Amino acid sequence: MHSQDFFYQAFIYLAAAVFSVPIAKHLGLGSVLGYLIAGIVIGPYGFNFVGAEEGVMHFAEFGVVMMLFLIGLELQPPLLWRMRGPILGLGGLQVAVTTAAIMGIAMLLGQSWQASLAIAMTLALSSTAIVLQTLSEKGLMRTEAGQACFSVLLFQDIAVIPMLALMPLLTTGTTDKTTALVASTNILVAAAETAAGDRPGWQQTLFVMGAVGGIIVMGRFLMRPIFRFIATTGMREIFTATALLLVIGIALLMSEVGLSPALGTFVAGVVLADNEYRHELETNVEPFKGLLLGLFFISVGAGINFNILWAQPLLILGLVVGLMLLKSVILFGLGKAFQQPLSENLFFATALAQGGEFGFVIFSFALSSNVLPEEIVALLIVIVALSMGLTPLVIIFHEQFIQPRFQAIAPQQKPDNIDDGKTPVIIAGFGRFGQVVGRLLIANGFQTTILDNDPVHIEMLRKFGHKVFYGDPTRMDLLQSAGAEHAKLLIIAIDDVEKCLHMIDLAQKKFPHLKLLVRAVDRRHAYQLIHRKVDVIERETFESALHLGIEALKLLGFRAYRAHHDAQTFRHHDIEAMYEMAEIHEDETGLVARSNQLFDDLQEIFQSDNYDLPHEADQTWDTADLRKDVS
Repeated sequence: MHSQDFFYQAFIYLAAAVFSVPIAKHLGLGSVLGYLIAGIVIGPYGFNFVGAEEGVMHFAEFGVVMMLFLIGLELQPPLLWRMRGPILGLGGLQVAVTTAAIMGIAMLLGQSWQASLAIAMTLALSSTAIVLQTLSEKGLMRTEAGQACFSVLLFQDIAVIPMLALMPLLTTGTTDKTTALVASTNILVAAAETAAGDRPGWQQTLFVMGAVGGIIVMGRFLMRPIFRFIATTGMREIFTATALLLVIGIALLMSEVGLSPALGTFVAGVVLADNEYRHELETNVEPFKGLLLGLFFISVGAGINFNILWAQPLLILGLVVGLMLLKSVILFGLGKAFQQPLSENLFFATALAQGGEFGFVIFSFALSSNVLPEEIVALLIVIVALSMGLTPLVIIFHEQFIQPRFQAIAPQQKPDNIDDGKTPVIIAGFGRFGQVVGRLLIANGFQTTILDNDPVHIEMLRKFGHKVFYGDPTRMDLLQSAGAEHAKLLIIAIDDVEKCLHMIDLAQKKFPHLKLLVRAVDRRHAYQLIHRKVDVIERETFESALHLGIEALKLLGFRAYRAHHDAQTFRHHDIEAMYEMAEIHEDETGLVARSNQLFDDLQEIFQSDNYDLPHEADQTWDTADLRKDVS
């Protein structure tokens, strides 16, 4: 059939991604939900543009394999050791408590203890792919909730190894064997069926442990000389081929013992985390990971069996909601026990409430190992897939309606008591910009009062000996206690444009004697500062970029004098242009036209100057050749 043609399916999947993901991103739904919706639309229960998605799913799951490999590369052993508390404590308790709760419920519903344990262990897992993708897109990886999510997911990924090793030992012997692949199964289920069927349970466990040990030995002692030899060729494509060969080779090794390839590549990544070629490996694998991970999400959407859903809609939806509520309650309780702030804990409990992609692997393994019957496995796979599909919507709902309410009533940290509020200088914001200004003033003997509203940042600065006070500098009472009535200068170096403008308005109204020196985030921010008649405006990247331009001119053959002279000419011209364009910055058409005219004027200035030609003296390289290269 035409739908089985490789190029046809590739075109459909890529077209679905290209059209659905940008629309979903513009609607604020995130890329994961866009991929899932695209899969439903093109799948057998949508427009049926593709046939059975098993082949594509098997191929796409290499996205998860590569994602786990890259996660492992980021986790150097010292980092893992520092994170042992949240990984073993929070992650271990999450898996243990959730497994116990679901196992008890399954046994009450009439399942054997072996089947109940298999179901509970699997449903205790969350989706590493969806959660990490969402955290990365929303910039939440470094938050407290993001770190907690990562710790739990890391423990879950590691826990899959003993779960799979344990599965053959739970065989009851009463379930009929089957070779049918269930929708959304793992790429190596067929190999798992053979391995589990031909070996006793204890032997299968030894094979699994031996394969993992072999990966560790290979990563420690064999890969470094191999990478060194490949690097001497100087051929990037060979290094890319080597990286892919490593990932696929480990996947094949895991298939021989019936284990998930993603866990094998994760272990290999951790082993290679101290390797000097780690960054090169990341660079070569990352593009393949992103594309295949998107394909994996599409395949999950296409693989949801809506026939099972239509047959028992209330039962399945009830089980999905029940699973997510149960996991959320357990996660919230654990987060509270580990003293997470309320706002962070709410997101933590919401983000990990779904089933995970390893559920497809373990349920299929349980089917081939005669632990669970086919009808139960098919039902559970639909539940896991639906919970994964609902997760982006649940997170959006949480962000839009729940988080703002709790943040509004959450207790705020009280501002510090300022004990040196009669200094001549107040600095608001002590990040990468404010620190340079502050250190220069302090080194010259000027006392300063420093304000910042990031408690974590303040604690770090205090370790370096800086006296920084916590508080929102846009508040009138805090400025008064900081000594604004007696100070001479107020330096505003905060990166929130709206707060910056509000603070300027407040200072100009209440403390008109203060000289205002303000950092401009960008040119449009500078226009707003000009309209407020701020005393000194400094664009945060302008001067450093100008100095870099001077060095570039010198390396291109310009004399040092001419390079500095041209930079100063450019500087004065750009500042004058900025003040002129501030008067018309709300007229975009006029602004663009005037900007182009001013740039043409600048080029005429440089062309009309009668400097000595760069190649006449102080020439380092051949200027004519350099200019040809640059053009």
